[in-house]
Amino acid sequence: MKVGIQLYSVRNAMAKDPIATLRQVVDCGYKYLETANYNADKDPGTGFGVSPREMNKILDDSGAKVVGAHMDPLDNLQPILDYFEAIGCKRIGIPMPFFKDLDDVKRQCDGFNLADEQCKARGFQLYYHNHYQEFQKFEGQTVLDYIYDNTQLYFEVDSFWAARGGVDPVALMEKLGRRLILLHQKDFSKDVREPINVFDGLVAPDADLSSLEKFDAPLSNDVFTEIGTGILPIQDYINAGNKVGVEYIFLEQDHTKMSSEIESIKTSMESFKKFSGIEWA
Repeated sequence: MKVGIQLYSVRNAMAKDPIATLRQVVDCGYKYLETANYNADKDPGTGFGVSPREMNKILDDSGAKVVGAHMDPLDNLQPILDYFEAIGCKRIGIPMPFFKDLDDVKRQCDGFNLADEQCKARGFQLYYHNHYQEFQKFEGQTVLDYIYDNTQLYFEVDSFWAARGGVDPVALMEKLGRRLILLHQKDFSKDVREPINVFDGLVAPDADLSSLEKFDAPLSNDVFTEIGTGILPIQDYINAGNKVGVEYIFLEQDHTKMSSEIESIKTSMESFKKFSGIEWA
């Protein structure tokens, strides 16, 4: 599979100067990009006011590609599809919903299915990206299982968050099979004494995880380390992804202690090169 970068990793730099940051990212050697826009109701593109013309110039000059896009909300989907069609990206991702109860899961699945119909009508793939709240159970079934059973969405497994949700990422990848099209990779610091599984003492199985604030409250940012420098069995995840035909694995650094986000993603790139079954261009 090909290695790319989720641009959430450089969100602070993007907020200051998106064009210069994008050029820095591709100059580092990242040729496959996944955008992250949590302001999609106002900006249907990258979330930083970069026009399709500007984005295409960066891509054309560098040989890079946008191959995925996290977008929230999806209430006004057609302008989003217009933007990403213009820059040659045909995958749109649902990045981080929260769920109050099973009725809420069912309601949101109805919305996912409507968005999926609109995406398919224009030749797009709509995919779902997990965190840990999808492995909470309502009436004996995990949220992710319910989404799998009641939609036709594709999936992007974030192996770090799946492990934090108390499941085996490899087994999850095997279950999703052909519906798994993308991977996210972070790493868990070897210097932090905290259970990887958040449901092992950090978060009650029946906790209210219905908002970002409640999701974040029990967590420490100290668990994040540059990718390939921690304790997760990343080679196993790469092998499992390749087995089911995943095309791209995106490195994502949620938080760093390094002096800059660019330094962090450079370190992850160098650390990640020790793995096999991947390519960079």
